[in-house]
Amino acid sequence: MSTPAPDFTLPDATGKTHSLDDYHGQWLVLYFYPKDDTPGCTTEACAFRDNYARLQEAGLAVVGVSRDTVESHQKFAQKYDLQFPLLSDENADTIKAYGAWGKRMVRGEEREGIKRNTYVIDPEGNIRKSYESVDPATHTDQILSDIEELKQG
Repeated sequence: MSTPAPDFTLPDATGKTHSLDDYHGQWLVLYFYPKDDTPGCTTEACAFRDNYARLQEAGLAVVGVSRDTVESHQKFAQKYDLQFPLLSDENADTIKAYGAWGKRMVRGEEREGIKRNTYVIDPEGNIRKSYESVDPATHTDQILSDIEELKQG
């Protein structure tokens, strides 16, 4: 089952805007994360980096989204040599549209913020799979193991 993915138009680390339409005709992994250069977010970004060739071979584009500024994304992407776009959603409109905003646990305390959610979007712009509260270290492998089945169904 699939649902239409909410549209977005957001700037990346270079200031270039990206929208859902830019990825029409290809599979997209759109992942939401709380904050640049924090332990879990760095683990997740580096896992996408380390598996980027495998993700591309599987026909997947990868895009990360957080509330961090374009400047923060520049530093984060350069520091960890990230090859995929990181989009800045400072007002959290896109984050909320995808349901990646809400209560989450931070160091044992419940807070409102960005949930570590990922959405696999098909070439027609429909969400085909969503992952909530992912494990940053193993999430990429999970996507890679699911993609062939998603492409067939």
